[in-house]
Amino acid sequence: MKKAISVLLSALMLCGCLFAFGAGAAQGSSDFVPTFRFIVSSDTHVRDDSDVTANRIGKMLALGYEAAGSDPDYNKLDAVLICGDLTNNGTTTQFDKFWAAVSGAKKDETRFLGVVAKNHDGYTMSRSDMRAYYENLTGNEADFHVVLGGYHFIGISASENGAVHYSLSQLRWLQQELTAATSQAPDRPVFVMHHEHNRDTVYGSSSYDGWGVTYFKAILRQFPQVVDFSGHSHYPLNDPRSVWQGRYTCVGTGAIYYSEFTVSGVRTYHPADSDATASCWIAELNAENDLRLTGMDVEAGKPLCEYVLKNPAKSSNREFTPAKLEAASCAPAFASDAALSAGTDYGVCTVTAPPAQSTDGMPVVLYRAKAMSRFGTVAAQTWTLPCYYRAVEPEDITLTLEGLAAGTYTVRVTAENAYGKASDPIEITVTVEGDSALVNFPTRIRLFFEDLIHFLHQLLGI
Repeated sequence: MKKAISVLLSALMLCGCLFAFGAGAAQGSSDFVPTFRFIVSSDTHVRDDSDVTANRIGKMLALGYEAAGSDPDYNKLDAVLICGDLTNNGTTTQFDKFWAAVSGAKKDETRFLGVVAKNHDGYTMSRSDMRAYYENLTGNEADFHVVLGGYHFIGISASENGAVHYSLSQLRWLQQELTAATSQAPDRPVFVMHHEHNRDTVYGSSSYDGWGVTYFKAILRQFPQVVDFSGHSHYPLNDPRSVWQGRYTCVGTGAIYYSEFTVSGVRTYHPADSDATASCWIAELNAENDLRLTGMDVEAGKPLCEYVLKNPAKSSNREFTPAKLEAASCAPAFASDAALSAGTDYGVCTVTAPPAQSTDGMPVVLYRAKAMSRFGTVAAQTWTLPCYYRAVEPEDITLTLEGLAAGTYTVRVTAENAYGKASDPIEITVTVEGDSALVNFPTRIRLFFEDLIHFLHQLLGI
């Protein structure tokens, strides 16, 4: 029986990289027949001193053409969208290098649509000059409304006025263009793109995360047809919190250059392999206007996740709300025969755990370790991210607990999903040499309050 359970969990783990959320799927992905296809990403950050991100632009487009070429029903890549921070410092050299990378990889059939951002794109030139240089270089307007394949695409770049992030005239224009688009195609999604997330929507957009803005929210909520793409945070697109539905739909784009996270109260966390990450969406629509989003690891050329949203233009189709996604999620699980190994040094214990396995198709996003004293108090604790944001095989998880007093401890390791649902722990008993308990007493007090704060965050959902 235990062996059968272990085999089942292993199978669930393998399918977890392609999360086609059942309640939101318009139909099985294998039955999805595209009639329109485009790529979306953000934050290419093209630099003077490196060709890495410029080369990733070519790799991203190649993935889109590969998807198109292998599709017997629809073999075109209609557009590529890049949502700002095209450059790292906003120099003319970097803009030229960016456009050379795009135009050198893009076929004539594919329309480029992009916006420039206040942030990195605006570091060197004035905003007015930045917009003008971008428009002259690409032949595109910095703010645009175009129709491709019967679908409306609206993009907004940073204001030309350096004192204003987005101007009132831009917001009025957005309202006007959305009114026109939705009156012409009321039953089709309308795609909006800008750099920063709408606050309190996708992962990375909260006030605490710090990467969200409020300029567009009052307008977008009037139009259920909107599917809004944004970047800026560099938070991973295959985290289920990166697709959000409420009055409208928001999708975080990930980034071509590095990844970032908020983890356990630590904001703007960058793992050691952050610079190795690059991601994009391949977005496809079918005749029913259902939207299939396939998240891709650009460097590995492999899929990270897949979502199918039933025609998001209809307000009745809202299966990707945060509440529904959290309710559908389940805690990860370790295999029945999973065991920890441990090594110790003076005041330190390092434990290694096998990877936990998804039980719901969502990724395992966090591991925690706690060293419990013989009195049941937390003597040390730590956490680490698995590299779920890259298309690599899951590896054993190593966590190091420091500042331990001399004594014997029970070390517990748990795995969590994106909504903080934790697995049952696996444990090991270790004996550590170290300072006396009195020396470590202040640390234990601090850990007690850290544990209490984490518990309250989980209880209150903040």
